[in-house]
Amino acid sequence: MSQNFPGALIALEVGTHSPWVTRFLQGLGHEVLVANPRKVRAIYQNDRKCDLYDAWMLAKLAAFDPAMLYPIEHQSEEAQRDLLQIKLRDSLVRRRVDLISSVRGVFKSLGLRLKLSNTNYFGPHTRKALKGVNDESLALIEPILVSIEMMTKQIKVLDREIEKQAQTRYPETLRLREIVGVGPITALTFVLVIGDVGPYLGLVPRRDQSGDADPELSISRKGNAYLRSLLVGCAQYILGPFGTDCDLRERGLKLVERGGRRAKKKAVIATARKLAVVMLSLLKSDGKYEPVRRNESIRETA
Repeated sequence: MSQNFPGALIALEVGTHSPWVTRFLQGLGHEVLVANPRKVRAIYQNDRKCDLYDAWMLAKLAAFDPAMLYPIEHQSEEAQRDLLQIKLRDSLVRRRVDLISSVRGVFKSLGLRLKLSNTNYFGPHTRKALKGVNDESLALIEPILVSIEMMTKQIKVLDREIEKQAQTRYPETLRLREIVGVGPITALTFVLVIGDVGPYLGLVPRRDQSGDADPELSISRKGNAYLRSLLVGCAQYILGPFGTDCDLRERGLKLVERGGRRAKKKAVIATARKLAVVMLSLLKSDGKYEPVRRNESIRETA
């Protein structure tokens, strides 16, 4: 292919294999466009969708106007590898939550309730609660408790590796962690995957404006779902009882005070979006994070 079509323009859809395929083709000297099929209506809304038609449409759009493919840029191979530990940790955390929920669900169906406890100590607390009271049930769930404890140990190992990676290879994450509520996982994920903040993270509202009608819609939820969930978690901490005084918190609480439909939820999303902007500004400016920034007029009246 490289010999017959040197420097060819190649269009392909984003997918599981598209990152390494893109790097491979670019290494052969080709120009590669990775299309976002969710935004190309000619593909996803076609009533007779098939691979041949999709390839034909990608070729036509690439030749006519590449912007119509809404092309994306994949992360580097190094960034993908560095994200692997974070993704593995997230997978383990989710599996652990599922196992704990299943244990609680089983006992709840038997009329027994397990007291809430720190996830890291679920095994010991469960054994202590059931030993001598319901030894038969304890014996049945012991394999699951062992699995949960093994996952907990693996998660702690990954936590240490992620912390080490963030400090040694990505020292810029330390500036982001000056924001109370932002930990090593959020900071490192942000540095590795961030692009155009608002739209990329799906934290901007959808819009369907026509004439005088411009209804208020929910967020788009497009982009990196995992990073979006991390930022939302940070926003919930900032607005929660343990959050410290800062402009982010003050701004979010003012939105809550306005009331209205889903005021708290909207405040969390708005705070997450603003947090992403602040974090990106810190990365671009190499500046120091100021939790409380007052303009001159406020200072004069204070």
